[in-house]
Amino acid sequence: MATRPPTTARKPATRSSVRKPEKPAAYRPPPHYAVAKADGDAAVQAWIDLLPDWQSVRARRVDAVVTLQMQDVHKAVKWHGVWYGVPGRGWFLAIASFKAHLKLVFFDGAALTPAPPVRLAAKRQRALDVREADALDDARLAGWVKQARRLPGWGKA
Repeated sequence: MATRPPTTARKPATRSSVRKPEKPAAYRPPPHYAVAKADGDAAVQAWIDLLPDWQSVRARRVDAVVTLQMQDVHKAVKWHGVWYGVPGRGWFLAIASFKAHLKLVFFDGAALTPAPPVRLAAKRQRALDVREADALDDARLAGWVKQARRLPGWGKA
């Protein structure tokens, strides 16, 4: 029968050798989350002003293109994003801000020609992701806005 080597007693753990669980970093929402849900251009401009530099410039350009194509556009800040709609017909476009990109979501984007490139879970929705290095095609965006204006919107704008 094999004999086991003698065991040595373990030293009790000292306070310095015990690992303390790391505290998770406190979550800090992006500054534009501070803009409350509201209708109107003032709320939308406040939301855009709080975006990071390059996103603010791009979002302001999108806002200008939409406003130029639809002078009667209904604007609102909802669910931490900017929404555009046709009064009495519903919402057709939303802009959301992420760390590395802006997402422009067309609620009936599948009906647009050409359709925006990003497919979403909702079959009718299509999106355009705009990153810092991307060029924004104002003419294509204007065409999508003109087409979306004639389509049934989502919800009540």
